Amino acid sequence: MADSNFIDYVKFCSRSGAGGAGSLHFRREKHVPKGGPDGGDGGRGGHIILRGNSQHWTLLHLKYKKHIIAESGKGGEGGRRTGADGKDMILDVPLGTVAKDAETGEKRFEITEDGQEVILTKGGRGGLGNHHFKTSTNQAPHYAQPGEEGIEEWIILELKLLADVGLVGFPNAGKSTLLSSISAAKPEIGDYPFTTLVPNLGVVSYRDDKSFVMADIPGIIEGAAEGKGLGIRFLRHIERNSILLFMIPADAPSIKEQYEVLLGELEKYNPELLDKQRLLAVSKVDMLDEELMKEMEEDLPEGIPSVFISSVSQYNLDKLKDLIWQAIHRS
Repeated sequence: MADSNFIDYVKFCSRSGAGGAGSLHFRREKHVPKGGPDGGDGGRGGHIILRGNSQHWTLLHLKYKKHIIAESGKGGEGGRRTGADGKDMILDVPLGTVAKDAETGEKRFEITEDGQEVILTKGGRGGLGNHHFKTSTNQAPHYAQPGEEGIEEWIILELKLLADVGLVGFPNAGKSTLLSSISAAKPEIGDYPFTTLVPNLGVVSYRDDKSFVMADIPGIIEGAAEGKGLGIRFLRHIERNSILLFMIPADAPSIKEQYEVLLGELEKYNPELLDKQRLLAVSKVDMLDEELMKEMEEDLPEGIPSVFISSVSQYNLDKLKDLIWQAIHRS
């Protein structure tokens, strides 16, 4: 995913179409001196609709669309002819897109399935023609309903990546290296903090033609929930992962302490993240022998499945895949 192409947040003005006015009309036929009311109804205004599309992975195509406007409905006509409905405006979005009210921040809905369609901004109803208002005491109503106005509102769309397992760790924990080692993804890799500036997705092949999706989330630092570093901008992507794989390098001062800090940042952002299954991979163990790894096991957090790995030498990567696959089928 190139930095310029990955867009996971857009804000735009959504304006649905107004309903068409009902018709005020009376029959005019030869040899029918007292033709009654026959005004048709106005057409419905166009909706703004979001549709899930599994072929999209970013909101880039909506980045420069600041105003999304649907067509208004047509007015009714005589002969009880209903006006045409306004054309709906359908926006294809990636799976995992959340729609929010820009003013209140309230979540409206989330798109999670391919082809799923949800009305974002409803079009105005068409007005009723005067034939609806005919009664025994008012056989020639000289009024019809105007069409209902469309709705104009500001909307925020946020994308939460859908993946089976999300990589969680401090910058330079080896997340991008792992993803590039076990999938076809080619994230940027460097020896400086915040190499990864956008989330990366990779499909990991497993035994018997099975596979799962892994997401590399940009590094978290202590204080991320308060806005330090890259802040919480990408933490939303972790919410859509079934399993969280914590990655801590073997040269960390204390694996247990780093794990607790990462866990604390997730809890500050969204306590529900702690309900997800968690795995731990101690990375960069190239220079360690079996005896040293045995000693380091005493500093590992309790109650979480753990494995020592090296993405460079491919050490224990198959064991890590087994661990992930088992967790996926427990979730």
